[in-house]
Amino acid sequence: MSADFGRLQACAAQLQRTDEKQAPADSSNYGPRLSRNGNGEAIPDRPQLIVLHETIFGQDATIKAFQSRHAADGDQASYHVLIGRDGQRTRLVPDVKRAYGAGDSAFGDFTIQAHQRSQPSINNVSLHVSLVTPADGQGKDDRDSHSGYTEAQYRGLAQQVLIWQGLYGIPMARVTTHAAVDRSHSRYDPRSFRWDRFDSAYAALQSRCG
Repeated sequence: MSADFGRLQACAAQLQRTDEKQAPADSSNYGPRLSRNGNGEAIPDRPQLIVLHETIFGQDATIKAFQSRHAADGDQASYHVLIGRDGQRTRLVPDVKRAYGAGDSAFGDFTIQAHQRSQPSINNVSLHVSLVTPADGQGKDDRDSHSGYTEAQYRGLAQQVLIWQGLYGIPMARVTTHAAVDRSHSRYDPRSFRWDRFDSAYAALQSRCG
């Protein structure tokens, strides 16, 4: 184990002591991480990617949607964690489960087709975290920018990323956005995301960890 990863693990352990609200999604909106595909061949199932998202609706409406039962595959969606406008982290799906955050998706040329009739996707190896959109971004799922995310949200996001990095050894090179992994070219989130503001929040948290 490298010294850098050791520090990340210690930081994650420290950050995990802070509160995480619970709002479990309905079981129709997530599934198991699959260890084999439909042909019985082994496929990766350990978290290797962190995907950043943005909600289309406000926090309460988003949680209500994920807690509603959806029988149709096309209606099923979820994130592992939601970051509220106040920076509060809300747990929707356990890490050990496969959240339905990115349908037709790939990280570079890497993707997984679990079943012959299913879309290739990175969900089996991804952890999905979403920022609650501001009021002027609600109801929109397009390229248009908006007023952006709060400093508290960037801190909450940096905290969640550090926790996951410490738990699973995920490097920053594998922290990406929904827009970057979406192969349908119809997802643009998180819109108005500022990597420089995230980097500042991340560095400040690292410094606090020692």
